[in-house]
Amino acid sequence: MKIKGTVSEVVFCNAENGYTVVNLEVDGREITAVGILPVLVCGEVLSLEGKYTTHSKFGTQFEIESYRFDTPDSLDGIVKYLASGLIKGVGEKTAEKIVKHFGKDTLNVIEKDPDKLAEIKGISKTKALDIYNGYCELKKMQRQIMFLQSYGITVNLAIKIYNVYKEHTEEIVTNNPYKLIDDIDGVGFATADRVANSLGISRDSVFRMRAGVVYTLKESGEKQGNTFLHIDDLKQKVTSLLCIDNEILEKNFDEVLSALQLDMHVSLLFISGKQVVALTKYLNIEKSVASRLVKLKNEVYKMEQDFDKLVDSFEKGNKLKFHESQRNAIINASKSGVTVITGGPGTGKTTIVKCICQLFRLHGMKVALAAPTGRASKRLAEATGQPAKTIHRLLGCEFAGGKVHFAYNEYNPLDADVLIVDETSMVDCIVFNSLLKALPKGCRLVLVGDKDQLPSVGAGNVLGDVIASGLFEINYLTYIYRQASDSLIVSNAHLINQGKMPVFNNKSQDFFHLPTSDAQETANHVVSLVTTRLPGYTKTDMREIQVLSPMKIGPAGVENLNRLLQQQINPYQKGKNQLNVGNTIFREGDKVMQTQNDYEIEWMRKVDGAIEFGQGVFNGDIGYITKVNVLEGFLEVTFDDGRVTEYNRSDMSSLMLAYAITVHKSQGCEFDVVVIPLYGGAPTIINKNLLYTAVTRAKKYVVLVGSKKYISVMIHNNFIISRNTMLKHFLSREQAKYDSLYGELQ
Repeated sequence: MKIKGTVSEVVFCNAENGYTVVNLEVDGREITAVGILPVLVCGEVLSLEGKYTTHSKFGTQFEIESYRFDTPDSLDGIVKYLASGLIKGVGEKTAEKIVKHFGKDTLNVIEKDPDKLAEIKGISKTKALDIYNGYCELKKMQRQIMFLQSYGITVNLAIKIYNVYKEHTEEIVTNNPYKLIDDIDGVGFATADRVANSLGISRDSVFRMRAGVVYTLKESGEKQGNTFLHIDDLKQKVTSLLCIDNEILEKNFDEVLSALQLDMHVSLLFISGKQVVALTKYLNIEKSVASRLVKLKNEVYKMEQDFDKLVDSFEKGNKLKFHESQRNAIINASKSGVTVITGGPGTGKTTIVKCICQLFRLHGMKVALAAPTGRASKRLAEATGQPAKTIHRLLGCEFAGGKVHFAYNEYNPLDADVLIVDETSMVDCIVFNSLLKALPKGCRLVLVGDKDQLPSVGAGNVLGDVIASGLFEINYLTYIYRQASDSLIVSNAHLINQGKMPVFNNKSQDFFHLPTSDAQETANHVVSLVTTRLPGYTKTDMREIQVLSPMKIGPAGVENLNRLLQQQINPYQKGKNQLNVGNTIFREGDKVMQTQNDYEIEWMRKVDGAIEFGQGVFNGDIGYITKVNVLEGFLEVTFDDGRVTEYNRSDMSSLMLAYAITVHKSQGCEFDVVVIPLYGGAPTIINKNLLYTAVTRAKKYVVLVGSKKYISVMIHNNFIISRNTMLKHFLSREQAKYDSLYGELQ
């Protein structure tokens, strides 16, 4: 059956798969059509083929099998089309004026003779050109998105691709579909490979192998934190990815690597006598980090001030006594260009930072404080009484031209004599390099963190490599303050880190264990604890109770726990708006987390009565949904630091419910109460390092839910996937170069 109608309303569009529910005016009556469609605009005319079906809930619908765009042929349809909001400079009033003047010839005039638009009062020649460009852009976008959808690319992803390639989309994708992997965030090898296969590119083509090598190195960096792979390991992974015979890859591998080297995509080098392959991007970044750290270390000016007396004064003013290791850390920070202070919970890291800040400021120096996440920077500011920012905010993160830019860099350095970075274990090599670029000559750098925490989510192992290099002043804090040692959270964290079972004392006021026999029982207890038992016992706001699970899937995994907790904490109520996005329901009042960096998204925040505007929401930011607009398909999130951000459907793919989050996602955060379900998971996940990290996220209470046997397995599992990084290698080389040059100058 064929029908032809004008789009009156786009009721629903799933940005992931293109499934759309649209209302159409057909011969004076309204019908609902459903099926896979591209981006639609009210007023457009669709010719559809399909059949009528009856839905048990929504009644009669037209099920679309194929479609074609036609030109709007009614005056009302043309007005709606122009006023859709997708054509720059045209609202409803302007659209009505244009259609009143040109009638059914309106679209023809805009496309072929746009200067005529200036005949209308209020439309200048410049505005006429804007309308023409906007109309052409809309037509191009729809055509290109339809092309991408024909290869199984989702609407959401198709729009992303079009925003980068514009009118060249079809040409670029046809010539090299694997270019999508490099240029478009969210395109993996499978998507590009599917397009390539449809275009007839052979599975054993050298073209495909090159893409496989680059993708494997990229994934290894983003997912496992490696900045290089040994050549044999790379071959194995690429063979598996491409599903081709080893012989085919071996025959072409040297040619593939040579071509990628010429293109500056990859670099070959020897580390510890073994040949390795790295993305040139990572190689240059770790070289830059090494060079800048060595310069900071060796080019610091000496301070004449007697810091021992200043430390004495700080102790007296704050009625405390530093342990020898803590005092040494403070003194070393005054002497060294690069200082590392590392220790577990309760070892006084924050107090030391507060002292260092005060002493440097007494010396007339400008001190900047930074941390990787909003929660960590807020905590740092509260603990020290000094302003602290996220690293991105400190650097003035901006998004323009499809790329991330930092206002502060090597050409416009920060106005600081000292930079103190907390939670350094979380900082990846890319962000750390940007940070070092922004430091002025002679600036002191103090890196604070816990070397036993999980490493950064991104590529590199900055804190670990700096410590392992042996080139810098490393201060290990092991002494635990008496007040901290009274907490079982602190003492048990140290026991876990030492490979010992935590103490489960019935008299404990802050550390509890609830035994369970299986994963489902574990999940049930977690829900009961979070919704009923803990709020009453701890007198804690439910917002400060956080579930940290080692796993994403399974009964005690993040996905299932979020569904269960949402049903109990924020159930559906009449009048409470919600949106379905994939398999997730986002409802007003839900706790949510950003799962990847989005440098482009805009936010606003009220600060001291003034309104501040900015860009960027980052992986791990937590907030609450404060508004859901079902009709227009957007929601509003207010984050912990007061930023208010509006998400459209395409942005929502980077949001998740956050009643439960993985331990990895909790890095840099602290919560009053932490509940840790312990059941299931691979040996690579359920290890001592992960349990230690989870426990140290709690400020007031910890509850472990699971069997003692399972806890014991985690504590005695020292398995840590070591990262392949080049920083230590380059640090040694840079220091040797510096020593050689310094010796010659002497």
